[in-house]
Amino acid sequence: MAVPMNIGALLQSEIIEDALDKDEGVCVLGIFGKSAMQPGSAKDALINTLADKHIFSLFGSDDTDNLGGGASIQAYYSQENHVLYLVLTSVFDNRQLIRACESLTVGLGYAEAHEFWKAAEKDHCLQLLYLFSLCHVLLLVHPTCSFDVTYDRMFRALDALRQKALPLMRAAIKDSPVSKEWKLNCRPCPPRLLFVFQMNGALRVSSSGMGGNGTDGSGGDKPKKHSPRRRLQHALEDQIYRIFRKSRVLTNQSSNCLFTVPANQAFVYVVPGPDEDPISSLLGHLRSNCILRENEGGTPVPGQRRYQQMRHSNRQPSFNVESSSLSSGGQLVDCTLKEFLWQHEELVLTKKGFDDSVGRNPQPSHFELPTYSKWVHVAYRLYQVMMENSEDEAVELSLKVQGQLKVLEGFLDADAKFSENRCQKALPLAHSAYQSNLPHNYTTTVHKNQLAQALRVYSQHARGVAFQRYALQLHEDCYKFWSNGHQLCEERSLTDQHCVHKFHLLPKPGEKPEMDHNPPIMYHNSRGRSTSSCNCGRKQSPREDPFDIKAANYDFYQMLEEKCCGKLERIHFPVFQASTLDPAPASDEVPRPGEVPPSVEADRLKEKETSTHTPGDSTSLSLALSLGQSTDSLGTFGDGAEGQEKRPSLVDRQPSTVEYLPGMFHSGCPKGLLPKFSSWSLVKLGPAKAYNSLTGLEQPGFLPGSAFLLPWDVVIRSRSEEEVGSIEPLDGGPASWPAPNKASAGKRGSAGGIGRGRRRDDVARAFVGFEYEDSRGRRFLSSGPDKVVKVLGQGGPKEPATRCLNSDMPLYITSPAQGRGIKPHYAQLARLFVVVPDAPLEITLNPQVQPGPMPCPIFHPEQPEVVLPPDGLWVLRFPYAYVTDRGPCYPPKENQPLANFRVLRGALRANTTSSTPQ
Repeated sequence: MAVPMNIGALLQSEIIEDALDKDEGVCVLGIFGKSAMQPGSAKDALINTLADKHIFSLFGSDDTDNLGGGASIQAYYSQENHVLYLVLTSVFDNRQLIRACESLTVGLGYAEAHEFWKAAEKDHCLQLLYLFSLCHVLLLVHPTCSFDVTYDRMFRALDALRQKALPLMRAAIKDSPVSKEWKLNCRPCPPRLLFVFQMNGALRVSSSGMGGNGTDGSGGDKPKKHSPRRRLQHALEDQIYRIFRKSRVLTNQSSNCLFTVPANQAFVYVVPGPDEDPISSLLGHLRSNCILRENEGGTPVPGQRRYQQMRHSNRQPSFNVESSSLSSGGQLVDCTLKEFLWQHEELVLTKKGFDDSVGRNPQPSHFELPTYSKWVHVAYRLYQVMMENSEDEAVELSLKVQGQLKVLEGFLDADAKFSENRCQKALPLAHSAYQSNLPHNYTTTVHKNQLAQALRVYSQHARGVAFQRYALQLHEDCYKFWSNGHQLCEERSLTDQHCVHKFHLLPKPGEKPEMDHNPPIMYHNSRGRSTSSCNCGRKQSPREDPFDIKAANYDFYQMLEEKCCGKLERIHFPVFQASTLDPAPASDEVPRPGEVPPSVEADRLKEKETSTHTPGDSTSLSLALSLGQSTDSLGTFGDGAEGQEKRPSLVDRQPSTVEYLPGMFHSGCPKGLLPKFSSWSLVKLGPAKAYNSLTGLEQPGFLPGSAFLLPWDVVIRSRSEEEVGSIEPLDGGPASWPAPNKASAGKRGSAGGIGRGRRRDDVARAFVGFEYEDSRGRRFLSSGPDKVVKVLGQGGPKEPATRCLNSDMPLYITSPAQGRGIKPHYAQLARLFVVVPDAPLEITLNPQVQPGPMPCPIFHPEQPEVVLPPDGLWVLRFPYAYVTDRGPCYPPKENQPLANFRVLRGALRANTTSSTPQ
């Protein structure tokens, strides 16, 4: 075998052996350890020294098989010496360490990097166990002259791993052609472990062997029997043996140990350090080999043999080779590495074995010297189980061996063990922080806040690589605590108050609530109660905080209708009429053809409002008309009315009888769909005379002086006035003068006050009132966006309704009756009162509500425009809550401007009607 190769390639290759050597046994020598940060590898140099050949490169091997930095075993078989060398390289060697660092990705976390290095260390231990199961002699190489006590922990871990994996290894080699003892113990013999330390400049010895540690410098003491290097070797042997005996790595019976050390032989060797720079030393050797010496005698030796002789004669070995056992100074001469190792190899090759058991009754250990072919057979079976699982029959055993690697964590990963102990102590503190000041049931927001507090406490005490893993466990523990009977129902009411029950299910149609069920079956309840009035406003009743739109805008008012306003005349808004037994709600995920988005519809309505409310072109009565301006200005008003009559309806096709609108009707709804119920109500309290302007509305809940409707004077057109004006002479002739002592009837009638007669014939007075109601049932009327009607004494309000009709009215207003709390109390627009006089006048109702900032859609009744019949006191009840497809439009918070919640102007429009000529 000329070059070293990977152990896997060696086991699969065929080595041609001599016929005489086939039956000869082979000694397996394993080399492992650490290397210093220097170009060359000490383990490779040892093989070159022992084999006396240039086997490994001076600056390390250039193999690219293991680019990831993992452990690998290089093998070299010396057939002439019958020795198989196995060299283990891992992350403890500088070249593999550099490759492992290069394979790490950028941004790798602390815990992930720790797992990477511990996985590499576990791989190293598994490869090392492979060596301990196949080698006779093991050589531990260390770059310094002091023992690394971490090897004690690693050997104890290897011993524990071997005991766990021993049944699996027995199953792997049960069919191998070896002895029963080998199959039982899964190794040819208890391997003998030897230690090789490098001087590394820590101990300097003079050329004569004196001084320093040899003498005290004065020359008075006798020279020591052993050199300083040998005394160091003896001290290291005593130290290592004492440490391993204390930790019970070594026991009296060698067959029970992971390895043995000889009792009467040296097992520590210290390699002397170089006296000069290695490069200079190599150049000196090359120069001395190339110079022909003139005084050399003898016949010249040709070619290769001559070069070998010069190489041996001029080479300065790493270890001093002396021919005699004593030097001139009386000290014992230090042996070479070959001599140190040969005394152990000789016991193997002569089949004497190792007798390393101590005590009163030492038991001999088994020993076997296999041939190369038998050793390859066993090594290949173990290689399949411990290193690769290429064959199907070894896959199961290999997976089981990998599962046994967990036993190494308690020995090798001291950092992780410390971190786990710290994190386990921090978990109860974090749990206490999470559960402090917690109600019995709480929401997701409270859970997240408490979890953040628990994580802060945990991060103050937890440390190390297990931090993230136990932080995830803290997340899971807190979530389990919350979801195990402490989770509050997350449903919020239409007034933005959450349900106070713990997590529960809603009853199905026809199902009764069941509290004992897990989770319980019950209805939502926020424990919020308010007082509201019925459709007409004549009866008040407490109500529960609604959680669905039907309970908010329909069920409560239907309940009160049976007691109050069920018999009143009303105008019904169109609703869904089913033609099938199982109508389905319409899916509004994809906009239908012709559907107008809410934002576009809002912009369109805004433009319409701007164009129709300019001075002189108003659908509602302008301030100039109400003050008695000339009736000629009604021409533009009439044109505007005709234009409004031609305005197309939003629902411009036959409503569907198969699909219904699941929510409320608004500008963003698909056309042709109607809801199952209307959220609006329009009832008639009585004729126009049912309202007395001197006493106001006689209904419960109104604040004192705030129950008066605002007057709205509407100028009407009269044909009889035009006829009278056309017959009456206007030129001032004699016919227009009355006879003496006589007065004409028209003159007499006009003498009594022509102004009063004209005002009675041309102006019709209506009354309008925007009613607001808060959650405590307190009601009041508003005369403008920021003003509450307040009448002191008799006579009613003097302010006309023009301001509230020509401006956007707020949907919410600060209640004038605030409570004791700091939080403002809002009142919501609940009703619109309209008194339509008995006159040739049409009042059109067109309410449009925007219950939130853009892009909130515009809500309106299912019939956008309703003409109120004359001579009546009408009440339009607004919805209690507004809900879109995306969810409810909640009432404003403290930091939200109330101007975003509004009723668009133009809710009422007056049109005059022409009487038939008599």
